[in-house]
Amino acid sequence: MRKYCFLLLGLWAVLPAQAMEPIQHWVTDKGARVYFVPAPELPMVDIRVVFDAGSARDGGHPGLARLTNALLDQGAGDLDADAIAERLESVGARLQTGSRRDMAWVALRSLSSEQHLQPAVEAYRKVIATPQFSEGVFERERRRALVGLQQAQQQPGEVASRAFHTELYGDHPYATPSEGTPESVQALQPGQLRAFHRQYYVARNAVIAIVGDLNRARAEQLAASVSADLPAGEPAPELPVVEDLTAAQTQRIDHPSSQSHILMGQPGMRRGDEDYFALYVGNYVLGGGGLVSRISEEVREKRGLSYSAYSYFMPMARPGPFILGLQTRNEQVDEALQVLRDTLNTFVEQGPTEDEMEAARKHITGGFPLRIDSNSEILEYIAMIGFYGLPLDYLQRFNDRVAAVTRDDVRDAFQRRVRPQRMVTVIVGERPSE
Repeated sequence: MRKYCFLLLGLWAVLPAQAMEPIQHWVTDKGARVYFVPAPELPMVDIRVVFDAGSARDGGHPGLARLTNALLDQGAGDLDADAIAERLESVGARLQTGSRRDMAWVALRSLSSEQHLQPAVEAYRKVIATPQFSEGVFERERRRALVGLQQAQQQPGEVASRAFHTELYGDHPYATPSEGTPESVQALQPGQLRAFHRQYYVARNAVIAIVGDLNRARAEQLAASVSADLPAGEPAPELPVVEDLTAAQTQRIDHPSSQSHILMGQPGMRRGDEDYFALYVGNYVLGGGGLVSRISEEVREKRGLSYSAYSYFMPMARPGPFILGLQTRNEQVDEALQVLRDTLNTFVEQGPTEDEMEAARKHITGGFPLRIDSNSEILEYIAMIGFYGLPLDYLQRFNDRVAAVTRDDVRDAFQRRVRPQRMVTVIVGERPSE
């Protein structure tokens, strides 16, 4: 039976989804927001409970949200970590936890039959609502986190990313490194994790996304069961406003590496931003389209200054970063950075060509069905839609919104939103000898 369960889980990962059903939405009695898409093609259910409990809620204790989330499945209720794993494995279910700056989540995959789903959900709800945060497990996971932080300090890309967010966001919560710092993680105590969980892992601060072989009535029962042990609580307060940069800032960090990592950017856009589609399509032309993008063409193809050069927007609840990046040999840093800046300046001033726009629209709309061709991918999208309060028809309208973006739309949005002369630039690498 166990082999049969995992075979179905594997098939579910590769079989394409049929035409996606409309998203259904309701609110549980305790105040959790639920987003559900029926998918009867396979006898599977995928659940993701998302909390506004990411590192932006660390409150001066970097690493708190990440460590809290990491300990959820390491003992909950009357089950230790081994018992949780055995309970789920016995019915072919899989559990996953994770966190970012805006959010933290706990996800479950299970067969949809009651004899499989019910015991899986019983363990799942314990993990969400009643984690133990025992002293022994806390010390073990803290040591593991500290080892990870030590390793990250040896990686120039990680060093650059941390410095970039600190420079970009200043005293805003988005500046907090999600993994924490060696000093902040060493200072954490189990009581802080328990308090963080009590405040943020509550029904009114939760979005429940469900995709699978269920009808509406059974999905309502499932959502109520998953959140039954959560206190109602209150939603997390809104995050502070992200301020625009007022001047350029450059930070150079010496690091013993043969290549330098360069990150350049500014606060970009939030989820649901009115300029989202114009900026998204425009960035595909600028640096998001891989080898066919402007940045790759200028930096890599024409000059051979970098193997990888790119740009992207990372929209969040508040404006997330707009990042341009590359890696280059230490002696080429100044040249590569100048080409990157010149390419951005030209794009903001002139915008894309009609040919570039046509290619971008075709590629984005043509590839979009592949991004929602499995239940797990649909689940991630509807969880995002619910968490950020996007329209329920967001996925159905996505390609039409992309296809409607014009060259003038892109040029207008980039000229209003992107300030090439007010960028944060971080360079991490070994300075070449004079």
